[in-house]
Formats: sequence, C-alpha cells, structure tokens
Amino acid sequence: MTRSFGRRLLFLPGTHIGAVSLPSNTLKSISGPWHYWWQAHYVDCLVDAGRRELASKTKFDGASRPSAGRLASRLVTTIRLRNLLRFVNDYYDDMAWLALATLRLEKLAEETKKPGRRRNAYVQKSLTLQFDSASTDHLGGGTFWSTKRDFKNTPATAPVALYYARTGHQERAQSLVTWLNNKLLHPERGVYLDGLRISNGKTELDAAIYTYNQGPVLGALLELGGEDNLRRAALLVDAVERELTLPGTQVVRGDGTGDGGLFTGILLRYLALAARDARLPATTRETATSLVRSTADALWTGRRENQNQATSRRGTPAIVFSFDPQRPASETYPVGAAVELSTQLQAWMALEAAASIPSN
Repeated sequence: MTRSFGRRLLFLPGTHIGAVSLPSNTLKSISGPWHYWWQAHYVDCLVDAGRRELASKTKFDGASRPSAGRLASRLVTTIRLRNLLRFVNDYYDDMAWLALATLRLEKLAEETKKPGRRRNAYVQKSLTLQFDSASTDHLGGGTFWSTKRDFKNTPATAPVALYYARTGHQERAQSLVTWLNNKLLHPERGVYLDGLRISNGKTELDAAIYTYNQGPVLGALLELGGEDNLRRAALLVDAVERELTLPGTQVVRGDGTGDGGLFTGILLRYLALAARDARLPATTRETATSLVRSTADALWTGRRENQNQATSRRGTPAIVFSFDPQRPASETYPVGAAVELSTQLQAWMALEAAASIPSN
C-alpha cells in the first residue's frame, strides 16, 4: 500500500502523500481534486501499523523502510503543504478526521518513547478553534458540515464529539451526542440519519443512512461512557447488524467508490472498539467481533493479486481489494482499471480492525 500509493509531493524530500488513484500522473495529482479526508484516514492506517510494530518490534514494511509512525508524521506535514500551507479546510468533518488521527499519532509517539512534535499540538489547537466555531446552538446544537453553514449533520457532529471526548471536553461532547440522539437517530431502525439542511430559511431532514456515520457515533458513546451512552452503544451495534449487513450474512455492506469507498472501513474501526470494550454485554461484543471479522474476511477472500506481485508507482498495487465485500476485486477492479486510494484504505482499515481483536 505505502509502496504503491505512497509518494513524495512534487518530489520534495521528506514528504509523503497518497496518490488519489493508480495508475497516476504527478501533475494531475496536484491539479486534480484534493481529498483531504482520505489522507487523514491514511494517517490513521499508518498509526494502526505503528501499533503493530510496537507489539512485534519489527517494521511493518521491511527493515530498510521508514517506520509507520515516521511515515504518518511525514504525511501530516505533507497534508499541510498540499493544503496550501494550512490545516484549516472548508469542511469541518475533514478537519475532525485529521484531528482524531493526529491525536492517535501523538499517543503512538508517547508509547514509542519518542518526543511529540509541536506540530501535533498546533494541529489540535488550530482545529479545536474551528470545531468550537462550527458547534453552535443553531438548530438546537450540532456541528456544521462546512463553512457555508447550511447543513448540520452526523458526518461532522459525530467525529467532533469523539474528538472533544478524547481531549477532555466531555460536556461539549455529550451535548453533541445528545443532539444526535434527539435530532438524527431513527426511532425504529436505531441508526443515525445524515443531517438537517437549511434551505430558504427552512429546515429539511436528509434521511440518508450511511455506514460510516454510525462509526464515530459509536466511538463517542464508548469514549464518554456512562450507563445511558453504553446502552445506546449496544443498541447501535445491534442496529448495524440488523440494518447495514448484506442479506443472510454478518458482512457490512459497501458504499461504492469515491468518498463512499471509505465508509465501511470507518465503521469497522469503531466496531472493533466495541468488540474490545469489557463494559458492553458479551453478546454485543460478540456481534461486533463477528461483523468486523466477517467483513474483513470477505474483503481478503475477494482480493486480486498481480501474478508477478510487483508494485509499480505508476501501475497497480500488488494486491487490489474490492470496494464491495460481496463482489471480488477481479469484478469490481478488473485488470487495467484505475484503483482508488479510498477503497484500498477501506480494506486496510478492515484488516487492521480485525487484527486488533484478540483471538480468544
């Protein structure tokens, strides 16, 4: 993954960024669409790999290659360069994902007994100000999705709530979670809807249900803890199994390509937290475990491997994963098709989530 999609930004030494797709063109990758939040999840995946390095005491990509933590740090720096020398973005959910990933990177640095970087503190300070600005009393609470301030939704409110909870701002986090429960929780289905749009002075409910929206809500509920939040977390795990799996299986559905190519992986990341949380009922932990492992197994089984196992920076990865757990990669990504970074990060997240759950 890092050898195929990872590259320097404009050939600058000490930089690292993920190509949007393979095959790729350097000039097009700079002038084309900028997927800030894909890169944030790339940071998270590298942190996962870094934690495995800690356990195994070996580098995840070979002894001669940089450690996962070092690559993650380079990536955070390069995100700022690619984002016109700033971390602030027009979308609060993008910034929330980077803030969460940077928090995890800082914790990894502490556990590896390497000094943290002032840059990480700067990221957290500057982005917290953005979240404070976007989380208003308008519409009763919640967090705006973008600087247009015409949409308060789960994609922004949930990761911001999780960030607040992880940085010691429990009251703010609980307020956002309570808003989600009151405004966007489907009373019968038990899953969270997308958001509330402000159009011509009126509020319109966007009732779309996406897999990834459930993930950071679950994470925030677990991080906050307490009887009510833990009960809601258990109900949410059950709702995911009931509402968001492929018929007759415990495989979580896919949500396509593009941004949707990340959705299932994000949900699995937080289901893995539930699977490991001893405060939840055993049946809930078992359900979460099964959802994670079944989906990861489906993605792994459906992979497509290049015959020569070679990886080219302008070609395709040695292993290609499907964006749809129900269909093999040979069908969704036939030989010669462009492969998107988002969908491969999703598979990486799924496999890391499965690996994080104890086998006993």
